[in-house]
Amino acid sequence: MKSLEEYIQAASRNGHPPRPGIILAIRMCLVALKGLEISDPDKRKRSLVVITETDRCLPDAIQLVTGCRLANRTLKLRDMGKMAATFADLASERAIRVAARESANEKSGLEFPGIDRLEALARAYHFYSDEDPCHAEWVKVRIQPQDLPGSHFQRVICEQCGEGIGFHREVRMGGRTVCRACAGERYYEPL
Repeated sequence: MKSLEEYIQAASRNGHPPRPGIILAIRMCLVALKGLEISDPDKRKRSLVVITETDRCLPDAIQLVTGCRLANRTLKLRDMGKMAATFADLASERAIRVAARESANEKSGLEFPGIDRLEALARAYHFYSDEDPCHAEWVKVRIQPQDLPGSHFQRVICEQCGEGIGFHREVRMGGRTVCRACAGERYYEPL
């Protein structure tokens, strides 16, 4: 596994260092992998599943450090609005949840006075010990068979709109099989 410095360098864009949230997120990933005793995430492509609780900086760092992605079904989003993620090692059946500590934000301003707030955060996240910017706890997480990497399930057709539905995301409503959008969970409004 690469070092914190190497990941920070990989996350840099056009010679500019990454924003503080990316540095924190990289640290969170490294804490989780250390706890799970995973030294080479590339060798765990199908046995590491990460559930992120935000769609901000954290998923980008998770993809960079672990290789987990939405497309290969190893990165999941459960948007709770928190800078937190659960790293589940399917092979060992262990999971660790890592969450950012708000106290690190306050502490950075005191430890790096007189500089821009974002620069102070970046320095703090870079140099703090693992325990300062984040908290880790062992958890139990149940990942449904249809949500596992590489799982394939027969697609069904929504009886209302005719679109295909995969991975058991259909709903039974009024004796019919419909997609979640037709069942009232639509996030868009047709024009």
